[in-house]
Amino acid sequence: MVERFGIQNHSLCPSPEGNIYYYYNVDSEEKEFIEKTFDIDEHSLASALDVDEVARFEFEENEYTIIWKSPTPLILADISSLNIMSIGFFVRKGNLIIISNKKLLNLPGKPPLHMETLTDVIFFFQYHIIRNFTEHLKIIKLMSREIQEKINTSMQNEYLLQMFHLSEILTFYLEALNGNQKSLTKFQNYLFVKAIPCDEDFLGDLLIETEQAAKQAEIYSEVFASLMDARASIINNNMNVLIKNLTIINIIFLPLNLIASIGGMSEYSVMTQGIPWPISYGLFCLAMVLIGWLTYRFITRLEEKQKK
Repeated sequence: MVERFGIQNHSLCPSPEGNIYYYYNVDSEEKEFIEKTFDIDEHSLASALDVDEVARFEFEENEYTIIWKSPTPLILADISSLNIMSIGFFVRKGNLIIISNKKLLNLPGKPPLHMETLTDVIFFFQYHIIRNFTEHLKIIKLMSREIQEKINTSMQNEYLLQMFHLSEILTFYLEALNGNQKSLTKFQNYLFVKAIPCDEDFLGDLLIETEQAAKQAEIYSEVFASLMDARASIINNNMNVLIKNLTIINIIFLPLNLIASIGGMSEYSVMTQGIPWPISYGLFCLAMVLIGWLTYRFITRLEEKQKK
């Protein structure tokens, strides 16, 4: 699909005659049309749609190509939606062609700068991408806290695997942000060398925000990696506590089972012939409870001594 825009009143507005084209969910017919109409080679077009493509900046005279990495649109409560996609910016014959697999959602209604040139439009999209990265990192942090609370009481690997997945996502985010920072720096050098007018202050802010997002992703990734063994140990400890409690219950009932087995035979009835059976068996049950309680106290005392 394609959406066409133009610059009006220093903003990006839909325009059927605009020179800014945004393609997403591109099919084979649109690919062929883009290649022929805007003279974009097949390799560059494939790079904008390749998830594994590395962020880069290439130029030739007054035309250039920027491949950036962007977070995929987020679906709430779905970890699998936290992913990376490529997005390409192509300046050809006075036109700006933007291509991505999925559409960037929630573009700011009020632009953060006064747009006058195609360079400003690229800054606008890159600003939105950086904001998306920052929002995704916040969501990953909140999700990790929620999973951690579940791990504290869990005895299964389900939540630990989710934590591993978040750690893997952070690694991809860090790689993407570092690549974006390098390509943006090359783009900055190109603009200065070619003396192309642009908002230098805003470009500097983009570089700073990209660097800060990359640093934040790096910190999160290091924290996740350092605490992963501890989280696995929590699950093992929860399992050990459960096994210990089951063992205590088993030990308590061992002597009770023996006594009940003996009493279940006719010997106990013979021994209590002169006593009404409700009283005799009531005393028997009371004795069983007392023996169970004494066994429990004996085990807990041993455990307390071991702790000391």
